[in-house]
Amino acid sequence: MEDVSVIKIRRILSMSVNGKVHLHAIRLMRRELGLPEDFRESIIRKHSEIFRMIDLEIVELVDWNESERAFSCSAEVEKWREKEFREKWLSEFETKYAFPINFPTGLKKVPGFRERLRNWQRLSYVKPYERVEKVRVRTCGGVERYEKRAVGIIHELLCLTVEKMVEVERLAHFRKDLGIEVNLRELLLKHPGIFYISTRGNTLMVFLREVYSAGVFETNMVYDVRRKMLELLLLGCRNTREFREQEEAGEDRNDAAIDKNGGGRKDGDFVIPILESYSGNNHGCDFKDNVN
Repeated sequence: MEDVSVIKIRRILSMSVNGKVHLHAIRLMRRELGLPEDFRESIIRKHSEIFRMIDLEIVELVDWNESERAFSCSAEVEKWREKEFREKWLSEFETKYAFPINFPTGLKKVPGFRERLRNWQRLSYVKPYERVEKVRVRTCGGVERYEKRAVGIIHELLCLTVEKMVEVERLAHFRKDLGIEVNLRELLLKHPGIFYISTRGNTLMVFLREVYSAGVFETNMVYDVRRKMLELLLLGCRNTREFREQEEAGEDRNDAAIDKNGGGRKDGDFVIPILESYSGNNHGCDFKDNVN
């Protein structure tokens, strides 16, 4: 798990404008990323050969200006692009900068929609782990390419999370460090085929649509543990009353046994409620059957 946490933090730093990220932004997404509560000490300070604390709230990559190792990784979407290129025999022109699109049922498509989508899928952009001196509209090749880079970074951030979802407000804390200074809500709503936004519970959540469509969600260790804990909690809530009734029934039987013995306990009294439970439930058999 520690190695996974190191990779995630390093990837976030590799997507940043200058190899530096405010620790506050990572801390807000700690649970979504599956990082330990003390990640600053147990991950960042422990791996001083990779990370360096500039001050109490800023962490940077040690090898940012020394080598290109920080940029040797590729975004998760590249796996999908390679699969599309290999299995569907699509040209590199069609897949090199494309994203998986899964539109919601009933989405209204205005005239010219498909053509604009096709052009956007083919549009080149500065990918999340590619270095640029200054991330601006001009250096990224215009507004559309600048926004597509922001889509790519948000897509990659969501891929790094355990459940492929996060609060939009928490994403906003990465805007300056990752060079995605756009209106995140408008950008996410602009791409309903890639992102799904939920406002349930007065909290704006963004989900990676491709992961939840057609049941292709891939679990991981942290996700499985969380689901098991949730199941245990729900099980406790459902059975609390039943357990309480069983305990009260057991206490009543014990009290009856005490009264029968003249106010005191005797050896073997504990067997009485057990035998009574067998005789009451019958369990589909009797002791003779068991002996035979």
